[in-house]
Amino acid sequence: MRIDLEPRPIAASRTTLSQIMLPEDANPDNHVHGGTIMKLADSAAGVAAIRHCRSRVVTARLDGMDLVAPVYVGNVVTVLASVNFAGNTSLEVGAKIMAENPRTGEVRHVASAHFVYVSLDEQGRPQPVPPLLAETDEDRRRMGAAAARRERRLQLQHRPNPSGDAVE
Repeated sequence: MRIDLEPRPIAASRTTLSQIMLPEDANPDNHVHGGTIMKLADSAAGVAAIRHCRSRVVTARLDGMDLVAPVYVGNVVTVLASVNFAGNTSLEVGAKIMAENPRTGEVRHVASAHFVYVSLDEQGRPQPVPPLLAETDEDRRRMGAAAARRERRLQLQHRPNPSGDAVE
């Protein structure tokens, strides 16, 4: 199957995923596990990547996730995800995670993350991804920031360790 390599707008990848947090998502103090938040973010970001590539994708990297506020049982967690950057066979997807107290309506930003996915062909090999089309100043800003993160990732990947070997 050949994928369409026409540029795709960031808006075409936008994904929203919401889920209420239940007792099985939390510790005994009713604080939701960070891993639960991470899984929801990876799921939403994965959908955004699939929408952009129109192919299977695999998570290749998580550029850190800062959990900046707690999430409690009963909160509705919403993940907003969209593609920030498209390379040759990989793409970066940003995820913003919000928690809402549905009884009071209070909404808080609780985490953000950047995921890198690789597009796969039918044989499971990396394949080219469509270019990303920026339509707004915000799109261009996000693409520029993602390009800078990609450069930092590449520099770290090829950084020599004390023995002189490349870091793998």
